[in-house]
Amino acid sequence: MKVVVIDGQGAGLGKAIIKKLRKEIEDLHIIALGTNKLAMDNMINSGADIGIFGEKNICAYLLTEKIHCLIGPIGIICSGGIGGEITANISTIIFQKDCTKYLLPLQKHGFYIPGTRNLQIKNIIKEIIEDIKISN
Repeated sequence: MKVVVIDGQGAGLGKAIIKKLRKEIEDLHIIALGTNKLAMDNMINSGADIGIFGEKNICAYLLTEKIHCLIGPIGIICSGGIGGEITANISTIIFQKDCTKYLLPLQKHGFYIPGTRNLQIKNIIKEIIEDIKISN
């Protein structure tokens, strides 16, 4: 099963997701898509099998590879998300990608998703992992 984790900046969220995936699920091929090299490197150091960084490479990968699911902060579907690191091309391709998309509802980018205010990131990640286990 191919699982893509996408993050930017320092990839703190991506690192946490990858570590938990490695601990909880066997037989995963985890692909780290970093909007920059630092983010990619940090996710590889957390256990991703391969890393890809930069707009051109991320878009090429998503357009050509079949994946089971994609995990990232909600900003990945917004042009300018993750501190401006998500381009219009990346967000459009992610939105159109035929796979399950797990979007973590971080209260950034001016988004507020009712019902998520008191959710803790660790519990959201746990729920995502449980869903991946069921669909595996």
